[in-house]
Amino acid sequence: MDRHALAAFLRSRRDGLRPEDVGLPTGPRRRTSGLRREEVAGLTGMSTDYYIRLEQARGPQPSEQMLSALARALRLTGFERDYLYRLAGHSAPRRTPLDTHVAPALMRVLDRLSDTPAVILSSLGETLVQNSLAVALFGDHSRHTGLARSGVYRWFTDPAERSIYPVEDRARQGKAQVAGLRAAYGGTGQQSRAGRLVRELLRTSEEFTELWELHEVASRFEDHKTLLHPELGQIELDCQALFTEDQGQALLVLTAPPQTEAFEKLKLLAVLGHQQFNARGLTQL
Repeated sequence: MDRHALAAFLRSRRDGLRPEDVGLPTGPRRRTSGLRREEVAGLTGMSTDYYIRLEQARGPQPSEQMLSALARALRLTGFERDYLYRLAGHSAPRRTPLDTHVAPALMRVLDRLSDTPAVILSSLGETLVQNSLAVALFGDHSRHTGLARSGVYRWFTDPAERSIYPVEDRARQGKAQVAGLRAAYGGTGQQSRAGRLVRELLRTSEEFTELWELHEVASRFEDHKTLLHPELGQIELDCQALFTEDQGQALLVLTAPPQTEAFEKLKLLAVLGHQQFNARGLTQL
């Protein structure tokens, strides 16, 4: 671990970011354009003291999980992320089409979406980042670990995952989930994380097995969705997707036309999201 080089790299990247680059308000009395140390710490979920020690070249070796959070908070490119890992004494993560390092371009767009639900997903349906309205609508999907990080896996193993969709729409959603997984599987092969996911679902879910044998392939997110919220009831939303160049990640944005019932429900959802923040300590990623 090269503590001094790591400290210098963190300082340079922090100084190169503006609050608006990461979705934070500029606020009064800001003497410099860079982020404050406490702001970086807040974005990563670490203590301010821990981050300060890293920048002062006296902190312990960061874990790979912490480095991943730092790379995301500082909006690092893939090459910068790899460099960060090596400075911290870790091997750089292998780059594959299923890389879960969030594309900075998608993060910049997400940072500016504060009035409508938005989420960044991997091609395996893993929630990489949610804004606060997406948490209020879907729940906090960042809490899942292992195979359950994939929405496809949860769809076929956890009945609660389907509760957000009306009963009559669940068969269509299930087919879309499997078709999307097959697209990811085709690009990465049997020994990839997609392959492991497929093998486990073939072992545990007859429904998945039947749909897998249809050999449907698609990567479709754009849709008109009817979602069910426990407090607000039915919400009609349009879903649009912005993909990375390799199609490995997608930013999903859910909107409603102005002056509609769904538009007003999104306003109420923002209020509910704020209440959840106060009651549960949820934070916007």
